[in-house]
Amino acid sequence: MFGCLVAGRLVQTDAQQITKDKFVFNLPDYESINHVVVFMLGTIPFPERMGGSVYISYPDQSGMPVWQLLGFITNEKPSAIFKISGLKSGEGSQHPFGTMNIPQTPSVAQIGISVELLEQLAQQTPIVNAAVSTADSFTQFTQKMLDNFYNFATSFAVSQTQMTPNPSEVFIPANVILKWYENFQRRLSQNPMFWKT
Repeated sequence: MFGCLVAGRLVQTDAQQITKDKFVFNLPDYESINHVVVFMLGTIPFPERMGGSVYISYPDQSGMPVWQLLGFITNEKPSAIFKISGLKSGEGSQHPFGTMNIPQTPSVAQIGISVELLEQLAQQTPIVNAAVSTADSFTQFTQKMLDNFYNFATSFAVSQTQMTPNPSEVFIPANVILKWYENFQRRLSQNPMFWKT
């Protein structure tokens, strides 16, 4: 019913069925994994009005599993990519796997899929860091980069009276950098992917 994919590894389709509505994949050497893809195989759809919450579990310092909600998959959204690098420092969240005795070794994380009502899925809040980069995060990065460049470049600004003559040095007027900065911001707000054309 489900598949799990990590870059550079074989596709896993051998989910361990814990109960009739709970499935688990093992992820050995999870410390080296950045992203994981969870998907439906297309052989068996979810029952009507059902979907799957996707969780990750990794052992804490004491070896106890820490579960975090990554997101969900449904018949309408049969696959999802999750960023799992850097999640170990977070705290666990409520999950349906807590009372089950699922064996786990120190370097093995687990992806859990819990089949639930779509209404329940809509009320759950995945951890923020698991979302894969989007145009919004790209726009935020670009805005921060613009701000950083502008602040860096203008920190060297001097008036003409403060300039010492140096024939080998090229100077760029600060208003040119400001004009470029404002033009780039305007184009970015109109189309975050304008730079691809």
